[in-house]
Amino acid sequence: MEEQLIELLQEYYAKIDPLTKKVNLSYFDASISGKESDYERSAAYQIEISKYYSNKEMFRQLKKFKESDKIKDPVLKRELDLIYNEFAANQFDEKLHEEIINLSTKIEQKFSTYRPKVDGKQLTDNEIDEILEKSTDPKELEETWKASKEIGQIVADDVIKLVKLRNKGARELGYENYHEMSLILSEQNSEDLDKLFDELNDLTKEGFGKLKKEMDDYLSIKLGIGESELMPWHYEDKFFQLGPKIYNVDLDKYYKDQNIAELTKKYFNGINLSIDDIIEKSDLYEKDGKYQHAYCMDIDRKGDVRVVCNIKPNQKWMSTMLHEFGHAVYDKLVSPKLPWQLRSHAHIFTTEAIAMMFGRFAQNPEWIFKMIGISEEEKNQINAECCNSLRLEQLTFSRWVQVMYRFEREMYSNPDQNLNYLWWKLVEEYQLPKKPEGRNEPDWASKIHVALYPAYYHNYMLGELLASQLYVFITTKVLKSDDVKNESFVGISDVGEYLKNLFFSYGALYPWNSLIVKSTGEELTAKYYAQQFVTESFK
Repeated sequence: MEEQLIELLQEYYAKIDPLTKKVNLSYFDASISGKESDYERSAAYQIEISKYYSNKEMFRQLKKFKESDKIKDPVLKRELDLIYNEFAANQFDEKLHEEIINLSTKIEQKFSTYRPKVDGKQLTDNEIDEILEKSTDPKELEETWKASKEIGQIVADDVIKLVKLRNKGARELGYENYHEMSLILSEQNSEDLDKLFDELNDLTKEGFGKLKKEMDDYLSIKLGIGESELMPWHYEDKFFQLGPKIYNVDLDKYYKDQNIAELTKKYFNGINLSIDDIIEKSDLYEKDGKYQHAYCMDIDRKGDVRVVCNIKPNQKWMSTMLHEFGHAVYDKLVSPKLPWQLRSHAHIFTTEAIAMMFGRFAQNPEWIFKMIGISEEEKNQINAECCNSLRLEQLTFSRWVQVMYRFEREMYSNPDQNLNYLWWKLVEEYQLPKKPEGRNEPDWASKIHVALYPAYYHNYMLGELLASQLYVFITTKVLKSDDVKNESFVGISDVGEYLKNLFFSYGALYPWNSLIVKSTGEELTAKYYAQQFVTESFK
């Protein structure tokens, strides 16, 4: 039976390896150019790969092996489990698959190429972010925030249609809806996630309430308006997912004259995780029509890893670069000895954890001190404010993820409900801003993840929990340090060695929960995240 499975896997790899590379390269090219023809080519390859994964005869054979209980070799069994899940998620009608991919591509192109106008001027996402953060003009803030939501009106009907198409496919396979199916086939379940998010809500609710009062006090003074007049466009972020900069620390000034790409390279190379080759293949600066956000892509599972960014010399993009190249070193350093299917991360949130752990360092005074060269005196002066700032960012983000997770779960449960109402109900409950009076727009659809990355966003929060767990483990067990507030790993090759040998190299050989136990000695827990961020302000 195992010999027969090996034969089937050889057939699978001969097809999927080159096809996956074509899909990834075409997507990379389309996201850089923004051209309709490139997006069409990317969609065509995605359709081809989805047709392969929807092959009913191949799935029948995989199911036979899985149900036989005769595959005892642990590596073969793991390959079978993961490949089975890939095919299981794609067993609905090929025409339906094609419709989903074409509609997704159409929506993505709209997000990539749309530039809202304020006072006749087209604005990029970076420009919108800058206005919301720095302007004190109430009219400009309101108009810019509302303009940032216009894409929601443009794509909302298509997004609802896409949700229904995904649900249709999932129900054909016996699942309640697409959200439930996605969790199960990614080795998660809604019961555990609900429990985790309820626990996080209990952990963060009181602390965030106090923090929100601090934000309101600050913004009231900054904008010269009463606290009762504060609206969503006053919180310095399109979705209030990061929180306003209420503490007296301007980290942007440390990065404004820096080469962000070079700093990133210097840091990762210094911990023995070389990224020279990745930098060369990446696309890191703004271009007309280019995808405006950031991502990392493993093109071929053989070392061709690339990053897309839109770098500006500020703290946000320093953090983003550390984040994306965290993904990149993970992808690059999975053991090449593993079979193709296992040459990837254990789970999407395990790679998010690595990215988040590194991304946090852009706000770490010790990191800034060692990488940029500020004085020890200045490092000490900004230490408390930096800790408070990161705590604010984390608590605010945890409340935002509550909205995303619960909205998405409910949307897939019933896409015909009043989603505009549901969105603002959750925003007011978990993030605490006021809904603008009379507003009834599909603001939920202006978040690209709702449309294009279904059943994904909760993994960012799991990633934050694991980032804290890994950070504390490396600090205390690998570096034998008790300074869990200030460690930055700068120039310490032992960090890279640990990550390469006891985390990255395993790829997807083990399920995510087994990998975490193997690498840190305990199961995923919220306690280290709580220790770092769910505390009173640092004095």
